[in-house]
Amino acid sequence: MDGPRERLARLGASALADVELLAVLLGTGRSGEDVASLAANILRRTGGLWALARLSPAELEQIAGIGPAKAARLAAAFEAGTRALAPREVAAPLTNSEAVFERYGKGMMNSPVERFLVVSVDAKNRPRVEREVARGGRTSCQVDPAEVFRVLVADSASGAIFLHNHPSGDPDPSPQDLALTERLVAAGALLEIRILDHLIVGSGRYTSLRDAGVWPTISAKSTTSIALSL
Repeated sequence: MDGPRERLARLGASALADVELLAVLLGTGRSGEDVASLAANILRRTGGLWALARLSPAELEQIAGIGPAKAARLAAAFEAGTRALAPREVAAPLTNSEAVFERYGKGMMNSPVERFLVVSVDAKNRPRVEREVARGGRTSCQVDPAEVFRVLVADSASGAIFLHNHPSGDPDPSPQDLALTERLVAAGALLEIRILDHLIVGSGRYTSLRDAGVWPTISAKSTTSIALSL
């Protein structure tokens, strides 16, 4: 006969009864009481999952059969469920390079090493996730376009904005910066992910390749890894 974990794997969590869900979270029973019996007794004593979820970790620890580790696991699971159901805050669209710099670029200005940041956006240019995909030294940072787009595809991004910093403080783009951007724009076109801009952050200022009029036209160049150098 299948246990709760096997039923969860086969049928999904929604098919499990409350006692089975709690048994999965508890993981083990205690001396003289298997996990299914322990879960049933806990629900009976506390009044069900609804009441159990409202207990603090310290209160959970006071229940027979729940120690500090199980109390922490239960409290974390209940909080994760609460957060998952909460409405997601919708960020304002990124409408220009200044907004991108204010939100993401300023935090890169004082970095002693070069970093490459990817900001994914939805169809309305609202930021979703920011990820650092590469970190190098003071003069270069190796960026793999395949890794960049792995992040964007995993996030189901509609578009993306790139930022990287020049520790020298000079935000003027190098030929390598322009070549990398051209490859990323070409790859984005193939994957139907819009590349909106690439900002180079210096000391207190930045250069937007889009605003500077050096935005690449789509080409069929390779998307192999190249270095950003100052």
